[in-house]
Formats: sequence, structure tokens, C-alpha cells
Amino acid sequence: MTTLDANPELAASVSCPVFTPADPEYADEIAAFNLAVTHTPEFVVAARSAEDVAATVRWAAGAGLPVAVQATGHGANLAVDRGVLISTRHMTGVEIDAAARTATVAAGARWKHVLEASLPHGLVGLHGSTTDVGVVGYTVGGGLPIFGRTCGFAANLVRSFDVVTGDGRLRHVDAEHEPELYWALRGGKGNVGVVTSLTFDLVPTPQVYGGAIFFPGEHAPRLLAAYRDWVRTVPEAMCSALVLLRLPPLPDIPEPLRGQFVVHLCIAYAGSAEDGARLLAPLRDAAPAIMDTVAEMDYADIDRVFDDPDHPVPAKEGCTLLGELTDDAVAALLEQAGPGVQCPLVMVQLRHLGGALDRAPETADAVTGRGAQFSVSAIGMLAPQVAELVPGALSSLLGALAPYSTGRSMVNLHGTPGDDADRSRAWDEQTYARLCRARATYDPAGLFAFGHAVSAAS
Repeated sequence: MTTLDANPELAASVSCPVFTPADPEYADEIAAFNLAVTHTPEFVVAARSAEDVAATVRWAAGAGLPVAVQATGHGANLAVDRGVLISTRHMTGVEIDAAARTATVAAGARWKHVLEASLPHGLVGLHGSTTDVGVVGYTVGGGLPIFGRTCGFAANLVRSFDVVTGDGRLRHVDAEHEPELYWALRGGKGNVGVVTSLTFDLVPTPQVYGGAIFFPGEHAPRLLAAYRDWVRTVPEAMCSALVLLRLPPLPDIPEPLRGQFVVHLCIAYAGSAEDGARLLAPLRDAAPAIMDTVAEMDYADIDRVFDDPDHPVPAKEGCTLLGELTDDAVAALLEQAGPGVQCPLVMVQLRHLGGALDRAPETADAVTGRGAQFSVSAIGMLAPQVAELVPGALSSLLGALAPYSTGRSMVNLHGTPGDDADRSRAWDEQTYARLCRARATYDPAGLFAFGHAVSAAS
């Protein structure tokens, strides 16, 4: 089937390929990083430009079909089961203005594309735990950087967006031009439009003392208590996470860790090796390590800190935020995922927040997470032997931590959104209500109905 055969009107509206399930290219265009989700839209538009995106949205609005957008599919938690999927993965342009210290990034670019372009200028963007994710989806969800305590949320540094709203208009948005839309795009996820590019500030490449320390899982109670006390003493330049990790017996996992339950300490310190080692000493002394890779590192190797998977996997995730880590919260965490527990979750991550993440930007945004001191995020791999157990384990973990939670989550880590009450957990009440009003303004027909969509309430 040719593009023209798929839908003559849609094909005539764009200057890029359009595919249907009958086309061999369809499978590649719909593929998400999260293999647990299989999209089945009626049409896939393999966009090459902002004009392709705008034309597709106008056509879909006229045809009464909902629209979804995907670059890498790292955040795919709900299947697109109808309508039109705009694939932006071919739009990977990155332009660095070294003098202005900015990057302008197209909709499908990944953070590794930005890093490759910016590092030669001594600059980096506020990417997260892996540079394999897409810049746009990460940033419109707020963007929790690896150096978040030091630099704040990625959305804080966005200067402008080019975005297609529900009426098919391509708009250039910044703090002075359509400020309400600018507000909603910084932390409100994909509720008000399809971002085709954004421009954001870069920061000078920091000196990095970082890496990972792996401890035997049996020491989890001691390490959690030590970590809770330690984070109260560290400066904003010290960014970290403590992870309860149940590793599968796969050959690409180093032998000492393969098939083991371990505690994974992730360290990213923006400073000298001497200062970093001094700060880290209390945790190094807390338990004997299986493996310790923390050292002065080249920023190009920054993905080694969290060592997230770089290949597609089938997974289900969930998140909650904690105001503080009390003894009871530690006990609840250990009861759900500690030593001796038959837990099907491959990862339960306790990440230290605060610092610059608590400071609101000069121009308000829709980011959540300020005021929380920790995020707890969990992932279960949907392998055949445990797939049925993962949803219940996630629910049990979040339920056990509910008494100690702020009641909120981070939208990029939230997992599969449920009803309105669950979806609204990603923002405080005032922000959620304002997002709903913005949705009613910029997408009154509810065209962008997939993902972490909010109500279009006025």
C-alpha cells in the first residue's frame, strides 16, 4: 500500500510518509522503547518538519480523530489504539549557540544528540539519568536532571517553544508571547499541544566525581538508615540515589552482580575528586562493597552513574514523592522490597531531591516536586514469569508508602495514569486546575487524548 492509498487527503496535506497497519514501515514508526505497549493507530505520520505536524493536526481535527505524538517511546505507558500517531523520531536537529549558551532542539532529538553537539563548547543541558531519552518529552514533563539538586529542573531553563495547538496553529511561545501556554508547556506534559522544537539554556560542563557503588542486598537496612542520615549533611553539588536492585541472570550483567539482589548507590558530585571522596566516606564505610566505580569521570561517560538500560524493554513503573524519610517510611520500604522479600520489581529507587529543585524559577511553571525531599520510583520488567505480579507489587509499594507521601508523583515517572484522581497526583491542586483550564483553551476538542491527559475543564 502506498502513502497515497492510505489516505489521499492526509497524504496530500504533508510532505512526509504516512503509513497504515498494512505498510511494512508501520511497525518501526509505532515502536516504543517500552515494549509492554503496542500502539495501533489508524495512521502514522512520519513527520519531518513542524509544517508536517501542523498539517496533520489540522487534518485530524477535521476528521474527528484523536492525535498522539511519540519520539522515542520511553514514556509510553498507554497504547495509542486509534486515530493518528505523529512520529517525530526523524526530527533530530540540534543547533548550539555557544555565545548565547543555548541549544535549539527539534522534536525527535535525544539528549545524547545535544551532548555530542554541546560538549565541544564546554556546555551541557540538564538531561536526566540517561541521555538516550527524548529532549522534548522529558522537558515538558519538568525534567529531573542528574544534577537536579545543583541546577534545578530542566523546564526552568527553557527560553521558548514552537508548538502546534489543537487548532493546528504553529505558535512560537515564550514568557512574553502567550505566557499561559509557556507556563503549561513547562511541566504540564503533552496536554496543550505538540512541541516541534524548543530553545533552552546550557550550563558550563561541571567537573564530575561520580559512578556507582554496589553493596550486597543483605545490608539494605543499614544502608538505608545511613543514607537517610547522610543526605542531611551534603551540599547541593552532591546528587544521589539509593536503589534496591534485583538483577536478572543475564550475560551482559557483570558476574559479581548477575542474578543478585544488591543495593546500588548512584553518585554525581559536581566538584573535585578529593572533596567528593571526603563527602562519600560515610557511605563507603557503611557496608562492604561488591563493586565501586565512583571516581573522577569524563562528562561524556555520565550515563555510567545510573546505567539505565539502553535497549527497549517491557516495563511498568510507578512513583510517589516523600516529604521526609522517617524510620517508619524506611521500614515500609524494606517490608515491600527489602532482603528476603519475594518482590517482582527489578528496581525501587530512592532519589534525593531538594536543593535547587526546591527553588521556583523567576517565571512560574507547572512543574511538580518542589518541597519533596525524595522520589520513590519503581519498575517491574514484564517478563513472562513475573508479569502478572508486577502491577500488584507496584500498587502494594505505593500503598505502603502513602502515609509518608506528599500525595504527589512526578509526571514523567508516574507510570500508567488511571482515573482523574490518579492523574491529578502529578500536580498540586492549584496547578492541576490551571492545566485543565489551559487544556480547555488550547485543545477544546480534546484532540490530544493520549498519555497523561488532563480534563478539559473550564
